[in-house]
Amino acid sequence: MTKRSGRRRILYLAASFFSIIVFLFLVGSAGYVLLSHPKSPLPDHWNPLRDLTVTAPVTLVTKYQLNRALADEAQCRATLSEAGVAFSEMVDLVVDQNCGISGRGELSRLVSARVGGVETRCTTALRLAMWEHHVVQPAAQDLLGTQVRALRHLGSYNCRRMRTAQGENSGWSSHATADSIDIIGVELADGRTLSLLQDWSAPGPESAFLHRIGKGACDWFRVVLGPNFNRLHADHFHLQGPGWGYCR
Repeated sequence: MTKRSGRRRILYLAASFFSIIVFLFLVGSAGYVLLSHPKSPLPDHWNPLRDLTVTAPVTLVTKYQLNRALADEAQCRATLSEAGVAFSEMVDLVVDQNCGISGRGELSRLVSARVGGVETRCTTALRLAMWEHHVVQPAAQDLLGTQVRALRHLGSYNCRRMRTAQGENSGWSSHATADSIDIIGVELADGRTLSLLQDWSAPGPESAFLHRIGKGACDWFRVVLGPNFNRLHADHFHLQGPGWGYCR
């Protein structure tokens, strides 16, 4: 191969590479315009540029939309309001560097189920709403033939250190910032009341329901602890937003 032909080949390859870059840029720009257009044909629950809708079907972009809402308090509150969740705004609670509630509010109702008034933060309420709508209610209908009328809880905010089977840990609990909530059971629309303490290990659809919603909570919370974890969680699900990811 001569030097001239070698140069031509290099120029050809460079021009081809540049053409590919330009093509990808144009395709990307066209895609962005298509996604961002108010009349985009792509459904909102498939469009990563659209805001999260709690009641929309879960798709590959739902987690991305959720993370955006969790990172923006105004969007978090707007998302809850649009879904009909009763989350009354409260002034942020500032105790010290370890305890307090940012994005504070009183949660009293999710999409379909009541919640005994509980002070928590918007991010915890939003995760709980996603769990209730996409996991709890479908499981109740599928396994129990009814709906969940209310979620029963032990609270969300508690300025304390972590508790372990060996005693109190030196680290601060996620409850100290209302980043978690403890669920002890549910009230069903047909009048039944289920609790983890009584129904977790009993054979039957009630136990299957509790196991399914416990496992399903891992889709919406980073840390989920229940009766299979240790004796301290024999009577409740610990549902925690932040964390490395642990489900048991």
